[in-house]
Amino acid sequence: MPLIKSISGIRGTIGGKPGDTLSPLNVVKFSAAFGTWLLQENPLNHTIVLGRDGRISGEMIQRLVVSTLNAVGLDVIDLGLSTTPTVEMAVKYHTAAGGIILTASHNPKEWNALKLLNSAGEFISGADGAKVLAIAENEAYNFVGVDKLGTSANDDNALQKHIDDILAYPLVDVAAIKKSKFKIVVDAINSTGAIAVPLLLKALGVKDVIVLNEVVDGKFAHNPEPLPQHLTGLSNEVNKQQASLGIAVDPDVDRLCFVCEDGSFFGEEYTLVAVADYVLGHRKGNTVSNMSSTRALKDITIKHGGEYFASAVGEVNVVNKMKAVHAVIGGEGNGGIIVPDLHYGRDALIGIALFLTHLALSKKTARQLRSLYPDYFMSKNKIELGNGVDIQKIFEKIQGKYKNQPINTDDGLKIEFDNDWVHLRPSNTEPIIRIYAESNFETTADNIARRIMQDIKEYM
Repeated sequence: MPLIKSISGIRGTIGGKPGDTLSPLNVVKFSAAFGTWLLQENPLNHTIVLGRDGRISGEMIQRLVVSTLNAVGLDVIDLGLSTTPTVEMAVKYHTAAGGIILTASHNPKEWNALKLLNSAGEFISGADGAKVLAIAENEAYNFVGVDKLGTSANDDNALQKHIDDILAYPLVDVAAIKKSKFKIVVDAINSTGAIAVPLLLKALGVKDVIVLNEVVDGKFAHNPEPLPQHLTGLSNEVNKQQASLGIAVDPDVDRLCFVCEDGSFFGEEYTLVAVADYVLGHRKGNTVSNMSSTRALKDITIKHGGEYFASAVGEVNVVNKMKAVHAVIGGEGNGGIIVPDLHYGRDALIGIALFLTHLALSKKTARQLRSLYPDYFMSKNKIELGNGVDIQKIFEKIQGKYKNQPINTDDGLKIEFDNDWVHLRPSNTEPIIRIYAESNFETTADNIARRIMQDIKEYM
């Protein structure tokens, strides 16, 4: 697979030729480039935070990154096995110049990535990313002499600090959660969710927790993207255990979805909707999600007297829009929750705490809670791209075909059909085009998506 350089980091498969994959040479190259850039931006701050998910390749890449960062003169605070939101929080805990998370999120086990953070613990901007790539391309690294080599130290307390901050968050009601005596099944997908989620649930007073796929070895028991077709085991176990709820996270614990007590899926699109409903019930304000997310968030926001805004896809874009419109809650329809007064990053852990508080205070079952929200159906699809495919030319032809419909080209191509829509865009994380369609009717959403996919294949 080709090496993908985007706002989602430096991502690729393990093995193969340097330049085409996330080879050891590329890991060193981009780690050195990022470290050099950090020191250019913050010459007096030599601290950087590092953490990784449970992937098979994680430990090998971790060793390469630590040594490379030391070689450019940075002092590494290594969290070891951690979560993306915990690393983001730890950058602030340590007043670091930046951070790196070693994770390929929802990608299969053969993938890994370097996700790059600035001094605010947020993903670096496109402009800053371009500077890092230019340093890498020109091999303009600045390695230090032996007397200035950086150091490395471990931080084993970052996750507990993260959880303590969640427990102290004003809208998290630990007493209500504890009183509800939830029984919860967790699918930890053989990664660091197996460490973080049970620890959080215990701190929230949930005593009855069953963990599936709890061995942190990166040998994912199923496709790690938390979609319904990959979570049948969780659904079955919720039924078998007569549990109150099922929880699924992705390998780096920044995406979150739920299974209801009857084994039905709450819907990853509705994770943000439910949490936003709870937050907006206590804090008036605006919301943001990306333009591939369900319109249900807009409905809920208007109901609470706020204003909804859409951003381009990508956490950086969502965060920038949230800051611009002073959103009190936001995120992405893939189950990514961003609570800005905790930190500007997708965080499944604060999402779990807020959702359980909402569920406990509502005195409803998960299925009853889901029934409160409007029913929109989303069809999520993708088409793999071969080498040399001109995506822009394909989009231009599709735009011409549907020129009589309202069209938005801010991020790929979004086409409106009365109350329905379809959004097609190249992925930031895989060599694919994603095609998302939404309608009040499941068959309509599927038909719209199929029609557009046929157009794409024809123009390819």
